[in-house]
Amino acid sequence: MGDTSEMYYPSSSFLITNNESNIFKDKKADENELSIGLIKSAKRTGQLSLCNRGLGTVPENVWKIDELVMDDTREVDFARSDQSNWWNCEPLKMLDLSSNVVNTISPNVKLLQELVTLKLHDNALTSLPAELGQLKNLSNLSLDHNKIKELPIEFYKLTELRWLSISHNELNIIQADFGDLVMLTFLDLSYNKLPSLPPGMGYLVRLVELNLSHNELMELPPDIVNLRDLKKFNISNNNLKKLPPMGELRKMEILDANHNDIKQLPDFYGCTALKEIYLANNFIKEITEEFCDQIQHLNVLNIRDNQLEVIPENISLLKKLKRLDLTNNNLNKLPRNLGLLSQLQSISMEGNKLSFVRQDVIRGGTDRMMKYLRDRITEEVVGETRYESEWPDKYTLKKSQSLTVPSRDLTLVPDEVFRTAAEAEVHIVDISRNKLQAFPKGISILSDTLSQLILSSNSIENVPSEISRCCHLQFLDLAKNCIADLPIELGRLINLRELVISNNKFTKIPRCVYELDNLEILLAAENQVTEINISSDALAKLKKLAVLDLTNNSIISVPPELGNFTHLRSLELMGNCFRQPRHAILAKGTASILSYLRDRIPA
Repeated sequence: MGDTSEMYYPSSSFLITNNESNIFKDKKADENELSIGLIKSAKRTGQLSLCNRGLGTVPENVWKIDELVMDDTREVDFARSDQSNWWNCEPLKMLDLSSNVVNTISPNVKLLQELVTLKLHDNALTSLPAELGQLKNLSNLSLDHNKIKELPIEFYKLTELRWLSISHNELNIIQADFGDLVMLTFLDLSYNKLPSLPPGMGYLVRLVELNLSHNELMELPPDIVNLRDLKKFNISNNNLKKLPPMGELRKMEILDANHNDIKQLPDFYGCTALKEIYLANNFIKEITEEFCDQIQHLNVLNIRDNQLEVIPENISLLKKLKRLDLTNNNLNKLPRNLGLLSQLQSISMEGNKLSFVRQDVIRGGTDRMMKYLRDRITEEVVGETRYESEWPDKYTLKKSQSLTVPSRDLTLVPDEVFRTAAEAEVHIVDISRNKLQAFPKGISILSDTLSQLILSSNSIENVPSEISRCCHLQFLDLAKNCIADLPIELGRLINLRELVISNNKFTKIPRCVYELDNLEILLAAENQVTEINISSDALAKLKKLAVLDLTNNSIISVPPELGNFTHLRSLELMGNCFRQPRHAILAKGTASILSYLRDRIPA
């Protein structure tokens, strides 16, 4: 037994020696990563990159690189010109040590006095040396994806910092001295464990972008609104219960406050540059009239997954709104004027209690919902626009942003009406269900503002080429007229997204339709169309087409290649002359139709 013991201890000692040897070898390997070539390049350019080299330690000569004098100059060709001599050195200004496994930065970092950019992200750092604060010229510092829990007090002496990212660490406190970093324009503190921010953050008045997301913040310091140059402000995924008045942040363009505990909208009066607001997953119950009045320039409003019960009628003031997400709230009705948002490109309403709106309308996407809302306006405004004079006045047009005169037995619309509408910057014109026999010539007067034109249920036979002047047109409804063809110039309407030509006299889809690159919906039911042209210069050109309705036409056959049009979300072919696909296949819906057709494409 004694012999065994004697054998064990030497073995253990040998293992320790081996480990020490391995550590020494690893350190030596790390030192070797700083080759003579890299040193020469660094001294010539002032830049040194050792990123993604598997370093566990930083070669000591990195910190001394500005002081290095190469002893082995015997190997250097002194006959070279002075301009190309590597010893005409630049002080190190950029050092990249990112994407390694470094866990310690040497105090000797203080030797790099000319350093401007230091990249330490994606390492295993748990702390920073106090000497880092002596780098008086440091302007850009990245510390993302480490394990830093606290910054040394000397860190706040880096008063020349412009760009600082410390995201994805374990910070649970920052000192009031953070306010001394007054030159910062970009600051990312996201994905840490900060429960609060110190007073003094308001001194960072040069900040343009501030990311505080994914922390544990309960409130924002009052002086946060002093950041007058701030453009992007991300405070999502915290525990904030309210926001301070935002009016002093006059340059703020984007506010992201998703995933908090906010119960009411803050005061935005003065936020004249605000373009995007994200407030999803909070506890907000109401969009107020004041809110709509304060942010008329807004492009995006995401307020899904809240407890909204009311949307005010003056939401129509948000004339520049392009995206509106109201998903999963407690709405049971919608304001009539919502249909007046002529620039709206995306609206989401699923998960509400809108019992008076059919589910197929809600699920039908933005165009279907906006058509429903426009039709509501038509029905409700008709009675309101019957004045002693036959036409609505400029004030009424300005207020509604629409010229809505359906079901009036009109045979023509005077140009003077369109001129008044143009002065009121009308976006929507609805002259449906009248007795027009000709396309209103005055429509072109509205070419600068018109986005929706509804002329359905008249007796129009021709569409003039001047329609091409309405370059902002997104929705055109010509259904239930006597039209047999469309002018080739209509193909210039590059913004047209929905075209309705149902219930006319078309025998084929007009050639101009295939030039509408942004067309998403084509409704051509109840005509006399005999074929589906899927050639490369026809239907195949419409890459964004999602809805195609050819119900009740005279189509003799359906080309199998139509099955390759997988971008079609809805394809309606019922009531035609073809035998294949059969009714049973058509009844199963678009996916089944396309699959059936693909299976019949010749090998």
